[in-house]
Amino acid sequence: MNCEEYLARAPSIRPIARQEEAVWINPRLVPYDVTKGVSELVVSDADIADAAARLKRFAAFFRRAFPETAETNGIIESPLRLLPHLQKKLAETYGAKIPGKLYLKMDSHLAVAGSIKARGGIYEVLKHAETLAIDAGLITPDDDYGKFAEMKEFFSKYMVQVGSTGNLALSIGIVSAALGFRVRVHMSADAKQWKKDLLRAKGVEVIEYDDDFARAVLEGRRTSEADSMSYFVDDERSRDLFMGYTVAGARLQKQLEEMNIPVDADHPLIVYIPAGIGG
Repeated sequence: MNCEEYLARAPSIRPIARQEEAVWINPRLVPYDVTKGVSELVVSDADIADAAARLKRFAAFFRRAFPETAETNGIIESPLRLLPHLQKKLAETYGAKIPGKLYLKMDSHLAVAGSIKARGGIYEVLKHAETLAIDAGLITPDDDYGKFAEMKEFFSKYMVQVGSTGNLALSIGIVSAALGFRVRVHMSADAKQWKKDLLRAKGVEVIEYDDDFARAVLEGRRTSEADSMSYFVDDERSRDLFMGYTVAGARLQKQLEEMNIPVDADHPLIVYIPAGIGG
């Protein structure tokens, strides 16, 4: 497909291609009712609280398996940093006034696998491991989850697979290997070599494709479905993956409160999330 054919299929891209300022409003946008929170959406407040509680239970495992999380007591979270110099530089570069204050949520510095993708990938693997362990009678939600560091033999019977361009693969591979899962990552040709090398160093099987991300996901899903002991983390369809991301919102709210940063009608919070293929 050439450029003109693509633009014909997605006309909203044309002004961007011409390097013009543009805005796109999602036609399937769901109205937000401040009196109900997100309870009317696919993900409810109760769902988010459940995901946050699960991550808290696994803090004991992270303290044992990943000593770098000791500082945050096993909770994988990133700092919120004020960027006055960058805000000034952006204003000067674009000749525009930038009201309010500019902050950076530093997910690049998340422990274990520094990427926003780590939130979802790690969470889904943990939930899958918890389900297997509970079903096998190895643990209950009230137990010390540090026990997961001792279950490698049990998890070695199972495989976790994922299709990824790199960052999701890192989180899936590192945590799955730490738990004892066999891991297979299907990666597209544009994935960085250092990410492939790191995964292989962790004992992860990396399969490379000359095609793009979509092919890696397709092949990963297909091979996983053919193995009853395999679990596929689906970057395109997984609700559990998305649940791992949602916890960031509640934690950001707490950080804003701790830093005395007001968010209301007079102080709106505008979030910019640069995204690649997962955008």
